[in-house]
Amino acid sequence: MGAPAIQMTGIDKAFPGVVANRGVDFEARWGEVHALLGENGAGKTTLMSILAGLYRPDAGQIAIDGQPVTFHSPRDAIRHGVGMVYQHYRLVASQTVAENLLLGLPGVPFRLRAGTFIRQARELGERYHLRVDPSRPVWQLSVGEQQRVEILKTLQRGARILILDEPTAVLTPQESEDLMRTLRQIAFEGRTVILISHKLEEVRSVAHRVSVLRGGATVASGLPIGEVTTRQLATLMVGDSNSLVSTDDTHVPAGEEIRLQLQDVSAIDDRGLPALKSVSLTVHVGEILGIAGVAGNGQHELAQVVAGLRGATGGRLMLDGRDITACTARERTRRGVAHIPEDRMGEGLVGNLPVADNAILHFYDRPPIANGPLLLPRRIWQFTLSLLDRFQIHGARPDSITRLLSGGQLQRLLLAREMALEPRLIVAVHPTRGLDVAATQQVQDWLRSARDDSAGVLLISEDLDEVLQLSDRIAVLYEGQIVGIVSREQADRSTIGLMMAGSHKAAVEAA
Repeated sequence: MGAPAIQMTGIDKAFPGVVANRGVDFEARWGEVHALLGENGAGKTTLMSILAGLYRPDAGQIAIDGQPVTFHSPRDAIRHGVGMVYQHYRLVASQTVAENLLLGLPGVPFRLRAGTFIRQARELGERYHLRVDPSRPVWQLSVGEQQRVEILKTLQRGARILILDEPTAVLTPQESEDLMRTLRQIAFEGRTVILISHKLEEVRSVAHRVSVLRGGATVASGLPIGEVTTRQLATLMVGDSNSLVSTDDTHVPAGEEIRLQLQDVSAIDDRGLPALKSVSLTVHVGEILGIAGVAGNGQHELAQVVAGLRGATGGRLMLDGRDITACTARERTRRGVAHIPEDRMGEGLVGNLPVADNAILHFYDRPPIANGPLLLPRRIWQFTLSLLDRFQIHGARPDSITRLLSGGQLQRLLLAREMALEPRLIVAVHPTRGLDVAATQQVQDWLRSARDDSAGVLLISEDLDEVLQLSDRIAVLYEGQIVGIVSREQADRSTIGLMMAGSHKAAVEAA
């Protein structure tokens, strides 16, 4: 490894009611991939946001290449070669991929040949194995595709120090492997990569050294990855390795009673192109049906069709034997359909509202939250407190502003609200995206508990390990069609991978 690229010493940072960083020391070297681990709320993103110029530290010093620096904005950080890709994307939805890549670039000519830049953007994506159509508007992209744009935007600015916050959270295993190769290449070129990740095996596969934060403080700094085990890393993160032991899930589906049935359902995407093509599937009472597939093959549209946020152009949807094809999202919620969307801040929660307002979005017009048209503030406060306690959303209050919560707290709040419906059907899209090991285990346990209480769960995830771990049956979606359904006992990673890649005929024959 090279000389120190970054040295952060004694970093303190506090927000109203929350101490995010307490005397944190952090160092990364040129030519290395340095992993930063810790539970949700441990202060990782805050620390890196300070390095990226988004926040000013309350105390402490930062040095790059041994020279003290002070950043007043992300632009200052970029001038020193520091760029960060966040979990929640900073893209202009109404503009194209190419236009987003142009924003903020110095020296862009007043008259620009669009075709030339689109070609350059496409070549950049191919070079880094982050392919996305430069001419498409961002609002038409899946969450995974939007993340690729963010990574490309940072790389294009020539960052010498690249910070990535959960970059593979919405990528398939194949895409993750491509990105890991890209990160290794960037480090080999002499630059520094700081990787915030909760996937311990992923960290072991790519990182040279690792640092761990817990409770806003440093508990391990610059450990060579070859000198620490996965279990030791997990214990450093949470302080109790016992909480990380996965439950031996020997659940048997309750029976053949059908909770949800899709009969030849078709739908179009935001561009007016076919997204679902005669999809037929069933989710039984007390069953988790996992949907596996590469991003952009209709998973987003499938979740929205079932939740009532997108209309079907053909076919029927049945819930407990009743046709709900024409029902609105509100009517489906009333019938017990819970929806955990992939974009927790865009579709699931209203960031500028207090936690309490988000907690009652499904209940604001009925007892005990309301008495006719009148909301009951004391009941709302008590209801929200009960959700915060039950779902262990520590550090949040009913009057906290939602957008100030950590990623893990946001996901728990979203789950808490949906589970309060006592749902008959749960549509869960990337339910553990960006969560740490302990929080992931809790979310998975909550989904299993709902299933054991006779709910049907439609699990849509691009994390194949999660699908294999949670699902009773697995369906593979490719180009808007179900190309195979297998039981968990019959599931084979290579066979499912073939189906996800479009080689489903050979995969079905192999199965």
